[in-house]
Amino acid sequence: MAARKSAKQLAYAETIYDRLIAHYPKAHCALDFATPFQLLIATILSAQCTDKRVNMVTPALFERYPTPRSLADADPEELEALIKSTGFYRNKAKSLIGMAAGIVARHGGQVPREMDALVQLPGVGRKTANVILGNAFDTNEGVVVDTHVSRVTQRLGLTRNEDPVKIERDLIALFPREHWTMLSHLLIEHGRTICEARRPKCEVCFLNDLCPSSRV
Repeated sequence: MAARKSAKQLAYAETIYDRLIAHYPKAHCALDFATPFQLLIATILSAQCTDKRVNMVTPALFERYPTPRSLADADPEELEALIKSTGFYRNKAKSLIGMAAGIVARHGGQVPREMDALVQLPGVGRKTANVILGNAFDTNEGVVVDTHVSRVTQRLGLTRNEDPVKIERDLIALFPREHWTMLSHLLIEHGRTICEARRPKCEVCFLNDLCPSSRV
């Protein structure tokens, strides 16, 4: 359990959230999908790959494998060829086929709506499960912590941790549950547009008067 946060820390987090939502009101999941199953496929493919690249690959993939059953029965080499450009394609193909087989065997062909069930599927960790629950089922079970979220929250002083699990605990303690899914989108958007890894644009950042890492 994360340590209880002070009133000052909670007020700081609220101010950060209010400013982020004001500047990125249209922040959303960058992966293209129409169903929970499609989002699950796209999220597994997004590991060590850009969302833009994944979105270039998934239309043909979704058409070829429209259901968990069809993906579970996929020929590994054919699947690998379709996803090769996303990197680590052999491992991803194995995870996709295993994930689909698990959905068919254990959940009647339907993507489960529970964290415990999701993380038992091949290729699905807590981060991926949070993506599915928050964006496909509108369930705020946790906060997605990717490299952008990790970097931005550390710079803003919202966490001192580097481990994603510990960062998530800190954020859960700081922000109301109803904000958890959107919080990830906001932090990712900020990390992509302003708080970049190599050279953050502190001079134009709307949080520079609050941020302990600001260079201005």
